[in-house]
Parts: sequence; C-alpha cells; structure tokens
Amino acid sequence: MTDFVDKPLLAVLRGERRDPAPMWLMRQAGRYLPEYRALRAEKGGFLDLVYDPPSAAEVTIQPLRRFPLDGAILFSDILIIPYAMGQDLWFETGEGPRLAPKMTEARIEDLKPQLDRLDPIYETVRLVKAQLSPETTFLGFAGSPWTVATYMIAGQGSREQAEARRLAYADPAKMDMILDMIASMTVDYLSGQIEAGVEAVQLFDSWAGSLAPAQFERFVIARNAWIVSELKKRHPTVPIIGFPKGAGGKIGAYVRETGVDAVGIDETVDPVWAHRELPAGLPVQGNLDPLVLIAGGEPMREAAHRLLDALSDRPHIFNLGHGISQDTPIEQVEQLVELVRSRDR
Repeated sequence: MTDFVDKPLLAVLRGERRDPAPMWLMRQAGRYLPEYRALRAEKGGFLDLVYDPPSAAEVTIQPLRRFPLDGAILFSDILIIPYAMGQDLWFETGEGPRLAPKMTEARIEDLKPQLDRLDPIYETVRLVKAQLSPETTFLGFAGSPWTVATYMIAGQGSREQAEARRLAYADPAKMDMILDMIASMTVDYLSGQIEAGVEAVQLFDSWAGSLAPAQFERFVIARNAWIVSELKKRHPTVPIIGFPKGAGGKIGAYVRETGVDAVGIDETVDPVWAHRELPAGLPVQGNLDPLVLIAGGEPMREAAHRLLDALSDRPHIFNLGHGISQDTPIEQVEQLVELVRSRDR
C-alpha cells in the first residue's frame, strides 16, 4: 500500500474546498524571474529553451524554489501543436511568434506532420515529475483549437483575430478542417503529457472573447467539449481546467456544455457573479488582476481579500486573471503568497 500524499490543488480540482485556497500563477515560470532571464540568455532563444528538456524542466521548477506554490505548470508554448502539425515556428525578438505558411495561403494537405516535435515536451514532463515534491500538483496544458487556429491562419498573434474570423465566414469548411485537426492532435498531446506524469491539464483559449455567440458555440464550446470527452475516455480521473479568456457571460454555457472539471476566469469577470451563476460545487480558478499584483500594497490586499471572500463557499484555486507580467516585482509575489497562505476564512 502506498502512503497517502495530500495534494491541495488536486483535491480542489476534484471538488473539495480547502482553507487556505491552494494557488499557482499563470506564467509563474517566466521573465519576471532573474534566474529565468539568465537561462534564456544562455540558451539563445525561447524555442531553444523549450526544446532543451533539462532547461525547460529547470524553468518549470524555478518559481517553486522561491514561493510555496501548490502547482507547477509545464514550461512550453501553445504553438507546439502547429509546429508538430508541420508549420515552421520561430520567435521574433520583441515581436512574438511567427508561423509559416499562413493557413490563409496554404492547404491543410500541404502540411507534413512531424510528431517527433512533441517528444522533447514529454521528456521535460518526466524530468520535472522526478524532481517535484510529492504535495505539488503538476499541470500540463495546451491551447484550445480556436486560439491555436488564429495563429496558424494569420501566421502570428493579432488583437482582433480578423484573419481567422474572416476565414470562418468565407470558408467555413476549411475552418472546420483546421479546428478538427488541431483538436485531434491536442487530445493526443495532452494524453502524452498525462502518460509522462502531469496530473491535471488546462486548455487555454486566450482569444475566446473575440467571437460572436454562434461562433463561440461552434469554435470554442463544441471543440473543447470534444477534447474533454475524448480525453476522459483515456484518462477519466484526470481533471481538466477550461480557461475561455474574455468569454464573460458565455462562461456558464461553456462550463455546462464542455464538461470541464474546473473553470478559470479572467480579471474582467466579477467573482461574485461567477459564484452565483456557475454550477454549485464547480471549482473556480482565478482571478486577481495581474496589474494589481504589480501595484502591490493595499490595492493588492483589498483585491485579494475581495476575491477570497467572493469564492469562499466553493472550491477555489487562487490565481491571476491571466499571466504574470514580466515587470512584476518579486517581492509583490512573495507578499501575495503570504497573504493567501495566512488568510483565515
């Protein structure tokens, strides 16, 4: 018989309420940490870091050496999927990712999948798993089909996702083909992460808020529901967190129709509203504004207490509403962690 190890974050994802609320921070491994900046400079670039498993494992673990967080999130990128689907991927300094060929100009049939591009990610998972403390929950992730498709279609990120939205109206059959191929590979990719050692996964839909309701239903809800269903067939006990950033009032439908085990809410969502409108007992993750973390002091303390109060009667994972900003002072993160840890609810 194996000894029981308490994993607070995993327990909340499975429906328990814990005091204090377990916490992790989106982008907790990243540019606000000097040790990350030093390692990235040594490796020469973001993709070089992601594709060197010992270095990617080191980055994953770095924030846990500084802060008593309950979760580690795999250091990787949502664009690993189109890279494995056969697009070229590179990062322009100061400008972000680039993908070629753009799917506005190419056919799906022109892409030559290279599934071996996923193998180093699985190796990173194995290396991290071997180093994590037993009580820390290991989170994997992938981008949701709509968000990944916006990059594949435009060849880069864009504020309004206009190229993808235009393609959806002009050639819905092509859009469906792109989304279906992403969804299929995402199931395999997340399954591979789980088999390598992650204990829960998050689906990032960073651009879900750009869609009209009918498109949200078709491109966000339907595809994520399929991913959840297929992943549950393979790994029925592994929790899945959905994060439809910008979804606002459509979050309720998202939760009910996708079947996710927990939902992340961004900083624009009122947690009081979320507690009232979302299914009773559903774990909610979020949603401190990353900018109030930078501000620190009394504004941060007040915002954190409001959030903890609003979600005190349901399973809650304390997190940010989106990724931690690169100019966040480390001492502010330390203060936030101490605040949540010492909170008496």
